[in-house]
Amino acid sequence: MSDTWSVAGRTFSSRLIVGTGKYKDFAQNAAAVEASGAEIVTVAVRRVNISDPTQPVLMDYIDPKKITYLPNTAGCFNADEAIRTLRLAREAGGWDLVKLEVLGEARTLYPNMKETLEATEVLAKEGFHPMVYCVDDPIAAKQLEDAGAVAIMPLGAPIGSGLGIQNRVTIRLIVEGAKVPVLVDAGVGTASDAAVAMELGCDGVLMNTAIAEAKDPIRMARAMKLAVEAGRDAYLSGRMGTRKYADPSSPLAGLI
Repeated sequence: MSDTWSVAGRTFSSRLIVGTGKYKDFAQNAAAVEASGAEIVTVAVRRVNISDPTQPVLMDYIDPKKITYLPNTAGCFNADEAIRTLRLAREAGGWDLVKLEVLGEARTLYPNMKETLEATEVLAKEGFHPMVYCVDDPIAAKQLEDAGAVAIMPLGAPIGSGLGIQNRVTIRLIVEGAKVPVLVDAGVGTASDAAVAMELGCDGVLMNTAIAEAKDPIRMARAMKLAVEAGRDAYLSGRMGTRKYADPSSPLAGLI
């Protein structure tokens, strides 16, 4: 059965987005993308070489004609830096579907929501389609949507922590209140974390470190693919209700 999702008028089959950082080389990154089945990769415009032909170029390994590139503003700590970075990305590659993240500090890598909201408003007015990294706060998520965000991307836990989703309640509230796709971004450590995100009703999951820092990144990428699919199926199937006490699988009435 077809189970696609759409953002900014573009439709995708895979609900897993993977990053392009921390791998030992572009070849390993490309192999992980293939194993994951991802159709979108995030690219840190300020860190990954996408245009200098004298150095290894990511696009030689991950074909932008087959995989959608999602430029991101990793490493930006105010709205002006983020806006300028994405303007450069559009000049370099024509990208308008972008991932916005404006960090508050280097220690926690938590988003600065004031700067994030400001950048979202400017980018939307300039014709960008920003998918926005944010705190797991349903009020902030609604403000971003109203400002022009085409997708809301709340953190599950701090970037690169691998702690998994720390607050399922707020993630679910964001999902229930959003009219645009919601994708968990940051904090996933293993396959069960990805499955939980999908079981909460998220449209997708974005991850990088969980795959790149695994002892076997290719196998972990495959595990994440299966976890996202399983979590999505579980959400669509409608899980059983929880009970305080046991309920036998076989009726007790009429026992011999």
